[in-house]
Amino acid sequence: MDQTIDKNAWVYVVVQNPGGNETIVGQHDAEHDIHFVPVFRDRDSALLGVTKLVKEPGQTFEIQAIIYDDLLRYTAEGGFLIFMLDGHGNIAFKLRPDGQPL
Repeated sequence: MDQTIDKNAWVYVVVQNPGGNETIVGQHDAEHDIHFVPVFRDRDSALLGVTKLVKEPGQTFEIQAIIYDDLLRYTAEGGFLIFMLDGHGNIAFKLRPDGQPL
C-alpha cells in the first residue's frame, strides 16, 4: 500500500467531545509503550474502523476530516505516531510524527 499522503489531503480521525473541549482520540499500546493516532483515508473506513478502537465510556465521539498537514503538527507536538488503519481496524502502515515511514 502506498504510504505517501499529500500534505493537503483530507484524512479522517476520531474526535472525542466534538464541539466543546474536543480532542483527537489517541490510542496506547501498553505492551510496546507506543502512543498513536488512528487515521483513516476515507470517511467510510473511519465509520467502520472506529468500532475497533478503545474509547472512554460516557464520552461522545465523532468522525471528522482534518488536513493531513494539520494532523502532522498535532502529532509532532504530542509525540504521537500515526497508524493508518483500514475499515476493519487493521494497521495498513505506520508513520512517525513527522509523517515519515516507520
